[in-house]
Amino acid sequence: MPIVEDISYRPPFWLRNGHLNTIYAGLMRKVETPNYRRSIIRTLDDDFVMIDRLSKGFNRLAVICHGLEGSSQSNYIMSLAPYLHKHGFDILCINFRSCGGVMNRRLQMYHSGDTSDLHMVLKYHQDAYRTIDLIGFSLGGNVILKYLGEDPTKVHHKVNRAVAISVPVDLEAGARRLTEWQNYPYSQLFLRSLKEKVRKKAEKFPDQVDIERLSEVRNVIDFDETYTGPIHGFDGAADYYARSSSLQYLEYIDKPTLLINSKDDPFLSKSCFPISKARDSENLYLYAPQYGGHVGFIPQSGNAAHHEEVSRDFLLSDK
Repeated sequence: MPIVEDISYRPPFWLRNGHLNTIYAGLMRKVETPNYRRSIIRTLDDDFVMIDRLSKGFNRLAVICHGLEGSSQSNYIMSLAPYLHKHGFDILCINFRSCGGVMNRRLQMYHSGDTSDLHMVLKYHQDAYRTIDLIGFSLGGNVILKYLGEDPTKVHHKVNRAVAISVPVDLEAGARRLTEWQNYPYSQLFLRSLKEKVRKKAEKFPDQVDIERLSEVRNVIDFDETYTGPIHGFDGAADYYARSSSLQYLEYIDKPTLLINSKDDPFLSKSCFPISKARDSENLYLYAPQYGGHVGFIPQSGNAAHHEEVSRDFLLSDK
C-alpha cells in the first residue's frame, strides 16, 4: 500500500495557496542557468531531439522531462538538474520536439502521450550508465508514467526508479480544469506559445495546417481538438485524452515510481489523485501534500524545493 504519509511540508503562510505557490515558483524564484552541454539526437523519421546535459562521469543517470511548452530552461528544470547532479547523478534534460528554442523539422511536434522519443533517448544512452532514473513534470510526468505502464516489457532494462511531479494523469479532466475562469491566465499563457508554433508550422506545411481556424481556439481543449489531435493522428481532443492519459496504465507499472501531486494544485482534478491504484500497487507511491500548487513546492529552508528533496530521497532510497 505505497501511500506516502504527509511529510509536514508547510510553506510560508503567504504561499499556502495553490495559485500563489505556482506563480511564485514559475516567475519569481531566482534560479541560475546550469552550465549545460547541448547535443542533438537524430530520429528515425528524419527529425531531431535536443538534449542538455550535466556530466561528471557518474554511473547513475537522471533523465528529466519538462511540462507543456517548457524546456530545459524552465525554472523547475534549472533548479532540479544541478541539485540532483550535486547528489551523484549525471543529468540529461530532454527538450521535446519544437521545444528548447529550435523548431523541429516535421509537422508533428510533441504531446502528452508520445513516448517514442523517450524510448529512443534511453536506448541511445544504454551503455554509459549502471542505472537510469526518470523524472517528469506535468506533461512530462504523464509521458514517463505512460512509458512505464503501457508495455512494461519494453521499458529500458536499466531504468531503476521514477518520479512524476504535478501530473494531470487524467488528461481530459485536467484540460477541463484549465478552462475554468480561475485558470484563465495560465491557459492563455500556454495558448500564446502554442498558437505561435502553429503559425510557424503553417508556413512550412500550408496544405496540412489550417491557420484560419486559430481564431476559433479559445482554450486548450479547442487547441487539442483543432490541432494537437489531428496533427498527431487522433480523432480530436477526446480521443487524444483517452489514449494518452497515464491513469489507465498506472496499475501496470513495475518500477518503483513516486507521484507527487499537491492537493491545492489548480490544474488537477480529483481523478488525478489515484489513491486506490496506489493502495493496490506494489510500485506506485502517491504523495499528496496539502500545499505545493502546480510545480511550486517553495523551499521551507535553504535552496532546495520540497519536491526536489523528496525526489532525491526516493531515488536514492535503493542504496
